[in-house]
Amino acid sequence: MAITDTRSNYTPARTDTRMNALDWIATILMIVGGINWGLIGLFNVDLVASLFGQMTVVTRAIYLLVGLAALYGIVLAIRRPSSDRKVLA
Repeated sequence: MAITDTRSNYTPARTDTRMNALDWIATILMIVGGINWGLIGLFNVDLVASLFGQMTVVTRAIYLLVGLAALYGIVLAIRRPSSDRKVLA
């Protein structure tokens, strides 16, 4: 009876890691939100409010979408295959 080393034949199942349209929209909104927060922190300038008015419906909608995109970003980070994650040693 021969013993076979199955480890050499093992190839982990990879899921499709390409970003779909929703992933791209969420990523862009997170970047917009990050830039806006950076401007607020550095120069006390809220670009979204400057462009669309202070707490108008449009401004609040943008803030809401950026917040939802950040929550979706958490989902993106969790569902990413563990083989793509880098562990700092």
